[in-house]
Amino acid sequence: MSGDARGTDDRTDRATDAPDWPGPTIDTTKAHPARVYDVLLGGKDNYEVDREAAAAALAVNPRGYLDVRHNRDFLRRAVSHVTGTTGIRQFLDIGTGLPTRENVHQIAQRTAPDTKVVYVDNDPVVLAHARALLTSHPEGRTAYVHADLRTPGRILDEAAETLDLSRPVALVLVSVLHFVEDEEAYPVVAELIGRLAAGSVVVLSHLSADFNPVAIGGVAQTFRARGFSFVLRSREQVARFAAENGLELVEPGVVRVHEWRPDRIEDVVRAAPADPAYVASLDYVDRTKYLDITDVRDEDINLYAWVAHKR
Repeated sequence: MSGDARGTDDRTDRATDAPDWPGPTIDTTKAHPARVYDVLLGGKDNYEVDREAAAAALAVNPRGYLDVRHNRDFLRRAVSHVTGTTGIRQFLDIGTGLPTRENVHQIAQRTAPDTKVVYVDNDPVVLAHARALLTSHPEGRTAYVHADLRTPGRILDEAAETLDLSRPVALVLVSVLHFVEDEEAYPVVAELIGRLAAGSVVVLSHLSADFNPVAIGGVAQTFRARGFSFVLRSREQVARFAAENGLELVEPGVVRVHEWRPDRIEDVVRAAPADPAYVASLDYVDRTKYLDITDVRDEDINLYAWVAHKR
């Protein structure tokens, strides 16, 4: 992560100085959603099995990289909105993924340096690289919890060591719930929101087959074949996460990620221009890093997004 993105007065949080955390063995024979996402964001913290999964997804949906990168830009806008308009200075980001540019704390602390962020993920590779997430403006703080979304009680208990759950928190569930089946997804979200204070905010994005069912259905099939749970939900089903928990959606409500309060497009992935012959020589996975995402069409995007308040 670049120093420019964090500011020159960053410090390392106390957790960074702790002894190495014991963690589960990394299984390099099975793809993991966080690492496949890393591939599609041009990252390097992944394995051949993850690249193969990303390649299979792009084979059936060649413009699928637009979903991933516009989802990341939605995260920027949503976190900036929460930090700039609500007064909330605490974020709980579940399904964090691997550290990259413009993580939640980097976005939030530009506006509010005293913001606290707890990141949560279940991939051992994310655990191994979590110290890169534990950088913070001197006035703020970051922490990492190695846990699965399906264990909301544990997540909240550990997050409470950093966050004050008696005060409003921004819960970030970006591009994670489509990996959880219905019988777990709705109760888990209800438990998480139920323990948040009034005035809290939820930021959510979710894949859907409403727009491009053949292509995104093919993507879902490639992931299910690799043992992932993968649930494509309709607009009504995505909105249900807010409606069932009494949340009040902020304008413009439930829309596709590129339609949620668009301003400019900030693409944290696109590589610097390179020789066209070199780019053409790359496999398609690597070539996507050089592709412009400003040419996005509505039919390219398969993710709904919303931001909502808990009253």
